[in-house]
Amino acid sequence: MTLFVIAEFLAAPGQHDRLRTALEALIEPTLDEPGCLAYRAYADPNEPARMVIVERWENRQAFDEHFTTPHLRHAQRVLDRILARPLTLRTLVEAP
Repeated sequence: MTLFVIAEFLAAPGQHDRLRTALEALIEPTLDEPGCLAYRAYADPNEPARMVIVERWENRQAFDEHFTTPHLRHAQRVLDRILARPLTLRTLVEAP
């Protein structure tokens, strides 16, 4: 079953450029992962410190394996230092 994920981020004051850089660095290696169907970052035009990543995965297993990759583990360490609060993950499936 296809899994849709929305990851929401809020940068700490003065850290929005670092957030954008960290999220952009994830796009290419994540798209190369088995089971990744889409992975795109979006910025709030009215609040530059707020960004989201919209993801689409073949299944839950592919999404779970994403968390074991070196590029995501590195990003998590960076995000721990620059986010104003922990990220929010929403996982969705298509409504019947």
